[in-house]
Amino acid sequence: MSNTSIELTVPSVGESVSEVEIAEWLKSEGDSVRKDENVLVLETDKATLELPSPVAGRLVKVVKKKGDRVQVGDLLGEIEAGDFASPAAPVASPSGEKKPSAKSAKAKGEAPVAPAAPLAKSEKERVPEIIESKSPEVPAAKKSIQPAPETAAPTAESSVSQPAAPQPSTPSIKPGDSERGEEVVPMSLLRRKIAERLVAAQHTAALLTTFNEIDMSAVMALRKENQERFLERYKIKLGFMSFFIKATVEGLKEVPQLNAEIRGSNIVYRNYHDIAIAIGGGRGLVVPVLRGAGRMSFAEIEQGIADFAQRVKENKIKPDELQGGTFTITNGGIYGSLLSTPLVNPPQSGVLGMHAIQERPIAVAGQVVIRPMMYVALTYDHRLVDGREAVQFLKRVKDLIESPARMLIEA
Repeated sequence: MSNTSIELTVPSVGESVSEVEIAEWLKSEGDSVRKDENVLVLETDKATLELPSPVAGRLVKVVKKKGDRVQVGDLLGEIEAGDFASPAAPVASPSGEKKPSAKSAKAKGEAPVAPAAPLAKSEKERVPEIIESKSPEVPAAKKSIQPAPETAAPTAESSVSQPAAPQPSTPSIKPGDSERGEEVVPMSLLRRKIAERLVAAQHTAALLTTFNEIDMSAVMALRKENQERFLERYKIKLGFMSFFIKATVEGLKEVPQLNAEIRGSNIVYRNYHDIAIAIGGGRGLVVPVLRGAGRMSFAEIEQGIADFAQRVKENKIKPDELQGGTFTITNGGIYGSLLSTPLVNPPQSGVLGMHAIQERPIAVAGQVVIRPMMYVALTYDHRLVDGREAVQFLKRVKDLIESPARMLIEA
């Protein structure tokens, strides 16, 4: 009875996405696969997605290669459905004679042959609604470069008793040539799209950045006081991001131009707040959108961000989750950035940049004290937002973070 061959095709990954790129095959021709096991990674201009096998079987044909750009519906490969679990094969001796398996050896009273070891694959009462969620940093694996083994210098005895081995002729290498290598790698669809949008932002918007600094003492004390109780209740740590999202929403209510966009000759003001959160992934920066953030509790915000971070890591973010944000927050502080000027994500009109917390001396009531401080940066489209309004927004965020109880009573 012949097994059924199943075609593996490019699925629909969003209404606005027609072309995808094969980023990586996770299986090779001849490999067995389990049902729902990921077979390859597809990359769109918005996200990377893993494609699972619809059946258990074996990958019998790879039609498109890594780096190929394909359309929705194109054939990628074929999977032969069936059970292809391989039985233990008899071990052959160097002479070609097959050694008996452990089972057959036992039946004959012989000592079984040990199988080869497999290689290891490589608020007081109301505050428990805040969670720390930092995008997981997944450092790229580095290939270790092993130096060539040194050849032992010949001894006087060996040089006399043994003739010198003939040396192969090698082309002459000029000093420093080995340090001048180049590697040409085509840009992925995702990286190309990021580049296009950033250049478009610079060319179509009048961008300006305004800075302020925030004393994080109150938030950090609140975190410490409620950490254990919050963790027990919500199974996730307290953190800073929900504070900043809540403060941002309040700032956007006060300065609605930052939550608006220019559409032709019109300004479109939104009465909802879909906050996009920049998350670094293995294949580039992605910005999933937390929809209706203004109506969410602190815990709901952080749980949503934690879910995004995990699925970015697993290449499971959906393209429609990256569309429609009204304002963006990016946290370069998790990578150690002390100060930066973030770029607006068009057609949005503003982006808030958070940075590393650093203890610094500041003046408080005429005294010099050491406080944990964070620089924040607001980049905005000056066509729509004036400098006074940008300062007003940052001041509102600063006041709320430095007195976080005000957010709880909406003061």
